[in-house]
Amino acid sequence: MTTPTDTQQASDTPQQASFRAAVRRFLAANSELKGATSPWRLTFHASADDARRDFERGCAWQKKRYDAGMTAFTYPKEYGGQDGEAWQERIYNEEARDYAGSSGFIGSSIQMLGPTLMAYGTEEQKRELLPRLHSGQDRWCQLFSEPGSGSDLASLGCRAVRDGDEFVVTGQKVWNSAAQWCDHGFLLVRTSPDKPKHQGITFLLIDMHAPGVEVRPLVQATGAAHFNEVFLEEVRVPVANVLGQIDGGWAVARTVLANEAAMIGGSGNKTFPVLRLLAERYGRTDDALIRQRLAEYFTREKVIDLMAERILTAVRRREKPPIDPSILKLYMTASRARSGELATAIAGADGVLMDDEVQRWVGAELVGRYSVSIGGGTTEVQKNNLAERALGLPREPGYDRDLPWSRIPRS
Repeated sequence: MTTPTDTQQASDTPQQASFRAAVRRFLAANSELKGATSPWRLTFHASADDARRDFERGCAWQKKRYDAGMTAFTYPKEYGGQDGEAWQERIYNEEARDYAGSSGFIGSSIQMLGPTLMAYGTEEQKRELLPRLHSGQDRWCQLFSEPGSGSDLASLGCRAVRDGDEFVVTGQKVWNSAAQWCDHGFLLVRTSPDKPKHQGITFLLIDMHAPGVEVRPLVQATGAAHFNEVFLEEVRVPVANVLGQIDGGWAVARTVLANEAAMIGGSGNKTFPVLRLLAERYGRTDDALIRQRLAEYFTREKVIDLMAERILTAVRRREKPPIDPSILKLYMTASRARSGELATAIAGADGVLMDDEVQRWVGAELVGRYSVSIGGGTTEVQKNNLAERALGLPREPGYDRDLPWSRIPRS
């Protein structure tokens, strides 16, 4: 029987086959096959120390990839890239799926910020920041959400007042992943409160070690602290650190958010093989209903792969994606809910016992459906984006779209 990998290899050009062989040599020499780790390994951390170690492993892996020329394939050489083709990224991802080596959080930051720097950065910013981003030398966190500005991100109130060649920033951000370990942040601030909320926002690049920046980890129920609150008290940021235009930061932020939705939706985590193992463990592979649901889930993962590759290929080519990233994020969120439900249907009451690693995996799969429907833009926000951007439907009614931000009532 021909496997998907066989098909991919058969369609490779000689140049692609040579590159695939180089990728395999790199992975074999520097990582281990996932088969060497338990399929029931949980994807969240149980302590702050585990989370920090995983973060550092991800940075080290990114540095190893960069030194070997196995990342930044489509970026120009002058920006630390390989000046290559989009298919190189695809082939690398195909081969890397079977290996444990991962850039983790820092890889997510690269996917969000890299294309945004290419689209909006000055020549100086691109030459200085992109090589350091892709090598893992600079570690970036996102500073967007605020306690009063979650789903309505454009209502944010973190204030930046210009003082000569600097902005003085004061405000609070929240749900900032890995901020306690990052050296740099990309930050949305309010620079013109008398303009409508979408028009008075600026996108700043800041030093997380600057005076006035305080990071407070938020301890989760798992015992780890992946998220943080970040307080900014009269933090001075050079005007040269603006990405895009002053008061034009919403367009830059939309680029980051679209990249984030595509990244989350196409993250490549394959649950079907584990669900099949679970069905074998509980003797459910001959159950007609379970088989049907497994087949449906397998199909959904393949559809996600196809959509993700189309979107990410366009991003690598600096083109507009042919599919709105919100579609991918929504489809992946719905699939994650089905995964948790199916795992529970297979395991039955065992899924709530949590006595061994298999039962804990089932429980985590069920509970994990909720976080993915919130992170990277809630399902409700993604539906609005899809309706307005992709389907051309009327905007959601709102009285404050054209009002100056300073006149909008806030709690």
